[in-house]
Amino acid sequence: MTCILRSRVSIGISSLAIGMGLALFIEPSTGWGVKPDIPRIQADAERGSVQQEIELGAAYFVGRGVERNEKLAAYWYEKAAHSGDPVAQKQIGYFYQVGIGVPRDPERAVRWFERAVAGGLVEAKVNLGVVYLWGFGVRKDLALSAQLFEEAAEKGNGLGACYLGDMYYFGNGVPKDDATAKHWYEAGAKLHDPLAEYRLGVLLSNNQNHQHDMKKAAQLFRESAEAGYIPAKYGLGLLLVRHPELTSSEGQAISLLTDAAEAGSWKASATLALLARDGKGMPADKRLAYYHFLVAKLQSGQASGNLLANDLRILSNELAAEEARTVNLDADAWFQKHQTPLQFVYKDGETWQQFPLFAIEYPEGDDHAGRIVARPPS
Repeated sequence: MTCILRSRVSIGISSLAIGMGLALFIEPSTGWGVKPDIPRIQADAERGSVQQEIELGAAYFVGRGVERNEKLAAYWYEKAAHSGDPVAQKQIGYFYQVGIGVPRDPERAVRWFERAVAGGLVEAKVNLGVVYLWGFGVRKDLALSAQLFEEAAEKGNGLGACYLGDMYYFGNGVPKDDATAKHWYEAGAKLHDPLAEYRLGVLLSNNQNHQHDMKKAAQLFRESAEAGYIPAKYGLGLLLVRHPELTSSEGQAISLLTDAAEAGSWKASATLALLARDGKGMPADKRLAYYHFLVAKLQSGQASGNLLANDLRILSNELAAEEARTVNLDADAWFQKHQTPLQFVYKDGETWQQFPLFAIEYPEGDDHAGRIVARPPS
């Protein structure tokens, strides 16, 4: 699990500025249904088998063959980490960073990331780079952060390249330089990193300082979305609304936006509301527009401010009182089932037998890391 930078690049539509969206639910790997031989794994783990310690930690983390227990998951991952497994060291470092099965302890998280790096795990350099970038558990050191990202990129880590691109794009600890940012995004995209593909797609479709290439941007968004990066799914839907000549099938843009909205993106819901209100890409439908605006308001909390208030008031007045009440109830019921905003959904659950990772939520607060969604929703 790698921490996610908070820096974001947004895409606009109409008068409502709508940035990165969320969400799609991909069919999980068949591995999720496989029940492990817990008695054998437990016995081997208790005899000191690092591999079985990791598998037992994974079983407890997702509740496969045992009752789900984050504390026991952390216990067994930490035992494997103490035995010197660098991936387990990175995993338990993340657990300490966000407080999964253990109290949050940013300093201890850093120590585990450092041990994983010392053990040769290149991707842990990205975790370590992020904590130095934000000063999470360490004194902020932007120069060291950039160095770690560049070292990871030179070893073939596309996410490190992308984060280095972010530093140059936003001028965070390095001179703001769009050309250098693009260079690193391109390097990350060549390594098939979904975030780098998305960032480069945004530059090619929405940045005034770069020549636009909508066809290439759509391709990058598609590749990123197919890998599981949710903002790319929303970004592609929005791009196809603005450039319908790039669609590969009828209704594709609406389908993409709907997938995003169904995973909790208020911006995707607001976009669907605008399209239904204006009859763009779908028949004009006041009731549907009101519904999507209501959902967007529920999803956004305070984030949307007053952006939605005027449309909600106008559409509410145009609907019959009983119809408006029914739509409100429908929106409330829907929202209860779609409250978790996701940043990433992994097609195959990652290595479900050892380090299961179905999805990542958007970060909350100042920890700069989203929590793992350990298994598909039931």
